[in-house]
Amino acid sequence: MIEMLGRRLRLAVIGGGPGSFIGAMHRAAARVDNRYELVAGVVSSDPARSREAARALGIGPDRAYDDARALIAGEAARPDGADVVAIMTPNDTHHAYALAALQAGFDVVIDKPIANSLAESLDLLEAVESTGLVLCLTHNYTGYPMVRQARAMVEDGQLGEIRLVQVEYVQGGKARENDPKPGVEDLPWRFDPIRGGPSLVLGDIGTHAHNLVRFITGLEVAEVAADVGAIVPGRLVHDYAGAMLRFDNGARGSFWVTQAAAGMENGLRVRVSGTQGTLEWNQEQPTALIFRPLDGPGEVRTPNGPGTLPLSARASRIVAGHPEGFHEAFANLYSDAAEAIAARRSGQEPDPLALHFPNVLDGVIGLRFLEAAIESSQADGAWTSSRLDR
Repeated sequence: MIEMLGRRLRLAVIGGGPGSFIGAMHRAAARVDNRYELVAGVVSSDPARSREAARALGIGPDRAYDDARALIAGEAARPDGADVVAIMTPNDTHHAYALAALQAGFDVVIDKPIANSLAESLDLLEAVESTGLVLCLTHNYTGYPMVRQARAMVEDGQLGEIRLVQVEYVQGGKARENDPKPGVEDLPWRFDPIRGGPSLVLGDIGTHAHNLVRFITGLEVAEVAADVGAIVPGRLVHDYAGAMLRFDNGARGSFWVTQAAAGMENGLRVRVSGTQGTLEWNQEQPTALIFRPLDGPGEVRTPNGPGTLPLSARASRIVAGHPEGFHEAFANLYSDAAEAIAARRSGQEPDPLALHFPNVLDGVIGLRFLEAAIESSQADGAWTSSRLDR
């Protein structure tokens, strides 16, 4: 990638300041493969705090901005300005900041969900299509080597025709009944439907589960019959969603996500069954992909182990038997996006294996699924189309 441009990509960050888990992940991911140089940032909604935190990250005083608009305008005006803007802010600002960055000529890396509504996401799709710029959406679980191995095995026909898909994402971080405290006026943004979006659980982790299924299987959810709501008494935002799925090839599936299962940590699990076998992957044990063929003994596939396919091998940095995890998966998306961005900017062809990162269309389809699940739940679980009609 550096050979294409003769330098690293210049990266500006919006959000992800002090105390932000996801901000640290973005910045670390950008550094892993030495494809980006952090040059500018606005990392807090408080200007003074933002400048101080940006300088602590090694950003020069003249490029530690007070707000996102100032950053976009300032970097666009510089001959050595940023190439890429990474956005890791509360959900309600994703659309505005990404649209402004695209309109100013920046490629974009953005945290999920891509926006708070389908209409907003379609705005971004139009902007990407009209500008030809790259937008990478950080559904980072698609960066794990064994998730990419699963996708490659499905594409290779090793499972035959897909007939059944089951996905669950079970967390316990919001299981306490006094979280947030009743009567608190200054709610955390995720608990505010204006800032966090129409469904806390679907926007936060449901979009991950939905995207993971699409990434591995290559199938689209055609219809959904859903139950969406809160299992913590008195909670006004969604912390649970369960659904039956019908896919575009006739396969059936089940989907359930919650952030209120007491004691659970990050239980993202997917099972895909075809006519020739079944694959199982669990994010808490990410280096093991279980393959159960129809007419043979079960197998455990591991990064760079026997049977590794090229898409998986490209996503792994170390030799067989060594663990890789969340940071590296996140970094794979940044590295793949860098390949696509550098190729676009230099007029060269990218490595085809680098073009599997989630993009703006994935974000649009995820929000269509989110809205269809809510529509279904409001209709007492009636089957509801989740197809994207443009």
